[in-house]
Amino acid sequence: MLAVTYAGPVIRFTAAPAVAIAFWRLVLVLPVTLALSLRESRRSLDRSTLLLIVLSGLLLAAHFWAWIASLRFTTVASSVLLVNLRPVFVWALAAAWLHEQPGPRERWGIAVAVVGATLIGVGDARASLGAVGGDLLALAGALAAAGYSVIGRRVRRTIGVWTYVTTVYGVAALSLGFIAALGRSPLTGFASRDWAVFAALAAGPTLVGHTGMNYALKHFRATTVNVAGLGEPVGATLIAWLVPAIHEVPPLTALAGGVMVLAGIGMSLAERRGA
Repeated sequence: MLAVTYAGPVIRFTAAPAVAIAFWRLVLVLPVTLALSLRESRRSLDRSTLLLIVLSGLLLAAHFWAWIASLRFTTVASSVLLVNLRPVFVWALAAAWLHEQPGPRERWGIAVAVVGATLIGVGDARASLGAVGGDLLALAGALAAAGYSVIGRRVRRTIGVWTYVTTVYGVAALSLGFIAALGRSPLTGFASRDWAVFAALAAGPTLVGHTGMNYALKHFRATTVNVAGLGEPVGATLIAWLVPAIHEVPPLTALAGGVMVLAGIGMSLAERRGA
């Protein structure tokens, strides 16, 4: 969660197209994950598992593209808030498909954390058509991320994390490259600052953040992993406030919201420790 908090703010420092940002944050991390995957034990994949992994990669591509594009139209706090409503969607998907239900305390934790995240973004909302479009993109990113996470919970029971993420990141990168080609969106010719942003996104939010979450999915319910991720809007809002080049000052309600988010995360993880 700490590794992904700076993803939203740092994207503000590049003018590259959203599809290019998403493409390079995946491509730059693939050599590392591929090298580590070669050290894992190999097992054949049945057709249904392989199809799930491909679908997971497509959903990850959709998540990255929609969320990064949303930052062009709405604030960091609003975008990160909406994309992190995914625990609610994960709860529904995991219950329907995996038959996994969060316990009573974790349910309260999810509710408290989501309300807290809402407080962070409510005071930051913009009543404009552009902002609404950005918010809808972020919400679409949340839905895609929920599907990607639930599939990860299912597949990671039998597949090593490095093999899984290498395949998923590869599928997502190929999908984004195809989208860029169709839309004639450039993938090269960027300034040095743009490449620095791509590298920063690959190193922290992707290699550590997303891979860490996929590792955790083998040991925790998908709802638990995703409610922990609700700490992202707290960190992202603080960074967007403290960095002078962005300086998005959060309202006082964001302070209360941040406390509620952390309390909700604590409630969810406390139940897991007691289980």
